Amino acid sequence: MAGEFEVFEDMAGEYGFRLKASNGEIVAVGGSYDTLAAAKEGCAEMQRAAAGADVVDVVS
Repeated sequence: MAGEFEVFEDMAGEYGFRLKASNGEIVAVGGSYDTLAAAKEGCAEMQRAAAGADVVDVVS
């Protein structure tokens, strides 16, 4: 099973999303969108960005 995005409304009435791995572990969180549609677009943007993203080592 692939991971999944969960879109939610927080107690302040703002929307966010979390990306869960197939084992249920939360691996990324995005939040503070004014609308549900904007939170869903944030999920879509993360999908697009991650597809071609490089891994960069910034450990000193």
